Amino acid sequence: MVCIALPIRAQTAKEQKTVQDNQPRESKGIASTRLYELAALSQSRGGLEIGDILSAMGQTGTAFIILFLALPAITPIPGPFGMVFGTALALVSLQIIVGRQTIWLPQSLRRRRISSAIISRIVQHAAPIIARVERHMRPGRLEAFTGTSVQMLLGIPVFLLAVIIALPIPFGNLMPVFALTVIAVALMERDGLITLMGLVLSVVAFGVTFGLLYAGASMLAAVQA
Repeated sequence: MVCIALPIRAQTAKEQKTVQDNQPRESKGIASTRLYELAALSQSRGGLEIGDILSAMGQTGTAFIILFLALPAITPIPGPFGMVFGTALALVSLQIIVGRQTIWLPQSLRRRRISSAIISRIVQHAAPIIARVERHMRPGRLEAFTGTSVQMLLGIPVFLLAVIIALPIPFGNLMPVFALTVIAVALMERDGLITLMGLVLSVVAFGVTFGLLYAGASMLAAVQA
């Protein structure tokens, strides 16, 4: 697993209590649990930089990094979050492909600060969806498809999906983010069958994107004519 090579600060008692207060009791999946922990950490600090987030959650490895960087693209918040997080995810995926054991991001991205209100909105919007995905997970199923070598290969579709997220395509983020979410959660739960389903969803996302681009080009050509 690829981890961020930064020191992970132990949570204070206040932060641990906030995590317990904010995490629903029915949430048992790794991904949703980590997201609620992230929201609690952000609330206690009044917001987090992207570098801080990757450092604090680094122990969950590549899968959580993919998940977190994908989710803001479908969260109803103002700002170019698809472009920012899609670009960061593309850089991360390239490093996954070549098998880097540490993740590098330019300081302009690492220092981009996200308010606790935005992080809370991301978690509130995405965690229930992720929890529904987690209910279908079976840890250890086809585990060979969740190992380090497979993650390196998965970096290729992740990169392509990240590029789609970064592009200003109307309604173009939904399927790519859903595919990335399924892949990331499956890797965290070590469910190879769901990982394969995530790859199928990636193919569907590529098809939907090409369809949207073709429709947009056709409409533009009709207007110009």
